[in-house]
Order: sequence, then C-alpha cells, then structure tokens
Amino acid sequence: MIEETFKRIFGASPEVMVRAPGRVNLIGEHTDYNDGFVLPAAIDRFVEFAGRRRADRTIRVHSTDFQDCAEFNLDSINKDSEHRWSNYLRGVSKFLEADGHRLSGAEIVFGGNVPRESGLSSSAAVEVGATAFWQRLAGLQLDAVYAAKLSRRAENDFVGVPCGIMDQFISALGKKDHALFLDCRDLSYRHVPLRDDVKIVVCNSGVKRSLAQTEYEVRLKQCRESVSKLREKGLWANSLRDVTSADLDSGREVLSDILLRRARHVVTENERTREAVNVLESGTIERFGELMNASHVSLRDDYEVSCKELDTLVELAWKQPGMLGARMTGAGFGGCTVNLVRAKAAEAFARAVAEGYQKALGLKADTYVCQATDGAFVT
Repeated sequence: MIEETFKRIFGASPEVMVRAPGRVNLIGEHTDYNDGFVLPAAIDRFVEFAGRRRADRTIRVHSTDFQDCAEFNLDSINKDSEHRWSNYLRGVSKFLEADGHRLSGAEIVFGGNVPRESGLSSSAAVEVGATAFWQRLAGLQLDAVYAAKLSRRAENDFVGVPCGIMDQFISALGKKDHALFLDCRDLSYRHVPLRDDVKIVVCNSGVKRSLAQTEYEVRLKQCRESVSKLREKGLWANSLRDVTSADLDSGREVLSDILLRRARHVVTENERTREAVNVLESGTIERFGELMNASHVSLRDDYEVSCKELDTLVELAWKQPGMLGARMTGAGFGGCTVNLVRAKAAEAFARAVAEGYQKALGLKADTYVCQATDGAFVT
C-alpha cells in the first residue's frame, strides 16, 4: 500500500522501504520514567516508510494516516503547528543532523496500522521508522540503542512529550516470539521467550486519551515528590526504583495518602515485573497472568490512571475461558488493554470481549490478536 501510494504521489518507485512496529507492554507500567523495569513486546502492527532521494535539501512528505502533505528544509527544521503529524519526522531529522549525520532531501510517504492515541506507541513507531529510513537512505551506521535514544530525544525535546525510553527501545530492538526485559536506568536488556501456546490479544477501548498527557506530568511530579520526602527521612534513593515495599512501610508517615499510593504502585510494579520475567522464563504462565491482573488493580486503585471503559474491558476479560491475565496498558485514561490468552481460545476471547463491551457500554472495541515481532533495527 505504501509503495503504491508513493508511486501515485511522486510518480516513481521508492528507493527505500522500512517499517517499525508498535508495541504493547505486558507488565511494568509507569515505571520507565522512574528508572524501573518494563517488559514490552513489539507487535505485528507497523508504521511503514517509503522514500527516495532528492538532489536538494527539501523534504516532501505525505502521511497516509492523515491524508495530508507537508514540506520542510533540512537547513531550517522547526515545529509545524499546522501539520503536527510531521513533527516526529522533523525531530528525528533535526537531531540526526545535529549529531553530524548529513542527510539529503527526500520524498517520503509513511503510515500504517498502529492505531493512534491507543497506547500502542504509534508515535515511537514513527520516530524509530524515520530513524531506520534515514539509516538506509543516507547509508548511516547507527547502533540500535542510539536509534532508540535519538527517537526518544525527538519526542521529548522536539515534539515536547516527556515520555520514557521504553516505547522507542522496543520498536527498535524487539525480537520475534519474545518480550524484552529492559532496565530503564542503565538500558541493559535481555529477550525473554514467549510460549507458542499463548497469544497477545489487544483490545482498544476506542477512548482517546485526552487526560493522559496532563495526568502523566502530574504523576511524574508526584513520584519525584515521594522520593524527595523519603530522602528527607534519611532513605537513600535517586528514584522510586531504589525504594522497596519495606522502605515505604517505614517511611509512610512522611508521605501523604496520595503520594503513598503513587509510590506504592511504582514500587510494587517493579517487584511484579521482575517476578514476571522469572516465571515466564520458568514456564509458569499462570502466575504471569496473576501478576498482570494485580498490575491492573494497582494502576486502577493506587495510580488512578484507568477509566470505566478500560476497567470494563478487563473485567470482561477476566470472565472468559482461556484467559490468563488482563490489564490496561499505556499511559491510561483510554487506549487499550493487553490480554494473555491461550492460543486456542484467542479468537473466541476477542469476539466475546468485543460483544460484551458493546452490550455493557454501547461502545465498539477493536481487537487485535497479535504476535511478538522483530524491531526496526533487528536484522
């Protein structure tokens, strides 16, 4: 589709085609910006890029998702308030140039089937896909971890969204049939095999995450304030990554109720994520599902980033045959749930949850039976 669109718009075949996957986080939510642990998987939903060189320094780009075109010059890259979808590409291009990677003008088409504003990281897929595109078109030698860092830099410092590193990292370094256990402090990682008798089912609530950005910033401040209060009491901690459940118990008198609950989610989520990796590697898939369920309860009650629609999807999932674990995924306040389901039951599970959601709330839930796939920088 991308290739045909490119031919139609630019009248020739593209020189380069690349794609970057979206992701779903199996467990480890709102831990990445607290230097914690996450366990995402790249999924077989992609943003694709097609393009060819120009002789000048002009970028002409078309988005198939927005059915819109934009143009900018590599010698003067600024944010575009009218074509905001182009800012991810602009940011990647700007920082590649700033790091000494000389780019050429190009004609580009990009788009894909990662749902936007759903918590599946379509923005990270665009950024990582753009980085991979420039690597191929300009013949750059880019390390995959560098590509993830640069993509995050584009989102943080150009687009202006203060996200953690997880989304870009998994889009760059995912591995087929594996999840990725990532330490967000030092970026050490290892791939963790996923059993072939389970499927990842994503259920999209259809609710746009209108509160996610502002509430994300509130949670970030609350986490930092919790650490500050605990440090005043004498606890050594640079972030909630360094805090244990025992530390929270002993220091709870210096934390307000809301700060205690925010900190408790992050601390226990880190503990759950580390246990989840161990049980996944040992094959104890039922326990992994229990940890996913506990993660949702913590996100709902302590971190308060769920919503009626996400809770409904999770509660419906918990009732279905073949279900192992279910929880909200992503920033919250809308977007998707992630479900680990016995492979034989996956299709029936997806239908039943969608039907139950329609009956309960009168809303449509798109469902995706997914498998873990390779990242854009995995060859």
